[in-house]
Amino acid sequence: MIGWYWWAAAIGLVVVLALCRRPLGALCRLLVRSGLGLVFLWVFQGFGALLGVELGVNLLNGLVLGALGLPGFALLLMAQWAGR
Repeated sequence: MIGWYWWAAAIGLVVVLALCRRPLGALCRLLVRSGLGLVFLWVFQGFGALLGVELGVNLLNGLVLGALGLPGFALLLMAQWAGR
């Protein structure tokens, strides 16, 4: 009788994962793009100081770059410029 509960829970989990497939995929893409944004900020930090531009390498900036891409980078630069 207990084996039946495990099967029902496993089937329920498969159904939930099938329903959440698209949102989980979008979340995974955002996480990967944000990670790449953080890497870009880290690389930009090295030669950005030569140009007089310093953007922090933090999660918020990475999420902006991950969600918006190149326009997000321009937004961060304008925000940094306006904050001076």
